[in-house]
Amino acid sequence: MKKYTGEEIRELFAYADSEGFAVPMFNYSDLWDLKAIVAAAEELRAPVMVGVDPPVFEDIGYEMCAAMVDVATKEASVPIIHHLDHSSCVKQCKEAIDLGVFSVMMDASHKPIDENIADVRAVTDYAREKGAYVEAEIGRIRGESSYETSYTGDDYLFILDEAVKLVREAKPDALAIGIGNAHGFYVGKPELNFDKLKEANDALDVFLVLHGGTGIPREDIRRAIKGGINKVNVGTAVYTAYMNGVRDKLMADGENQFTLEVMPVGVERCKQAVMEWIKTCMADGKA
Repeated sequence: MKKYTGEEIRELFAYADSEGFAVPMFNYSDLWDLKAIVAAAEELRAPVMVGVDPPVFEDIGYEMCAAMVDVATKEASVPIIHHLDHSSCVKQCKEAIDLGVFSVMMDASHKPIDENIADVRAVTDYAREKGAYVEAEIGRIRGESSYETSYTGDDYLFILDEAVKLVREAKPDALAIGIGNAHGFYVGKPELNFDKLKEANDALDVFLVLHGGTGIPREDIRRAIKGGINKVNVGTAVYTAYMNGVRDKLMADGENQFTLEVMPVGVERCKQAVMEWIKTCMADGKA
């Protein structure tokens, strides 16, 4: 399968919107879980995005990440789109685009709205020249991670006037919105604000993204998709299934195991988790 350009990514999301499913994005951390994501997509004939977080991008190396996903994309028979997730750096987004990562997220949601707009606009201007696709974020998506901090109270909910201004002035292709969703495992039951989602869907001419998929009940994910969500991000469910599989194999068989005997167990666990999420997003059979 060829690499998708920004225009072709927009066409894929328009197709998802018209057909009532969401494109799932799964974060990878190495070659093994990347293989699991691609295998799940192939088996279920689903288009997927594979997302790299900035710490992984930096630790493995920009060129190495780009190269291994390029190989996976070339050999796949379904659309596999490489996505730089949650970058807070304009320069990093541009470098990723130059390496052929044609979908990038410029996340300046932690900044005042005018600075958020300026950063996103700098990336979208560059992306248009290079044929890439850009996601931004409005509101604050809660949760502990290496790239965001915890938020409390109602400040994580996006403000509609700010979202309208960002879309109008920065012109991103997609917008991740804070509607009560959170990264990582939820403490208590997730409480998505579907009224805020309706606000966004009614007012914004942009593809909408839900981050923090792990832990949200399937019925709420599907309700969000029906309400206008076009992309669902899943990270924690992927890496925990992967690493727990590896741990279980190591614990069962003891020390001095060979890599090729251990990793396939993690890959299979990861693949099964990814397949469940593809079905949740109703993306199976849509490639």
